Amino acid sequence: MVTETPVVLGIETSCDETGLGVVAGTAMRSNVLASQVEIHARFGGVVPEVAARAHVEAVRHLAHRALSEAGVHQTDLDGVAATQGPGLVGALVVGFTFAKSLAWALGKPFIGVNHMEGHLFA
Repeated sequence: MVTETPVVLGIETSCDETGLGVVAGTAMRSNVLASQVEIHARFGGVVPEVAARAHVEAVRHLAHRALSEAGVHQTDLDGVAATQGPGLVGALVVGFTFAKSLAWALGKPFIGVNHMEGHLFA
């Protein structure tokens, strides 16, 4: 689909929350989140391996939800973005790999985003 404003699915998995959103240009079309606060509370802090596994469990479902709430089909996407660092390595790999695989399958560009730059531009 050719659009005047690019439609991008963004994926954030740098620590203990799985966040996905769809933007069209500068407009946020959806923003969904799976928090891991309760999972890590019993450990007194974030456990990297547990965080990565929770991302694996959440990312696919959240991608469907983000697209649905945005009223967008995956083939309507103009690109897929994901945090590529800094962050917990295992957690980053989950989001990065999911995003890169989806972009490849759709024949769309992958956009790697620096986590700290994302905060600056938000």
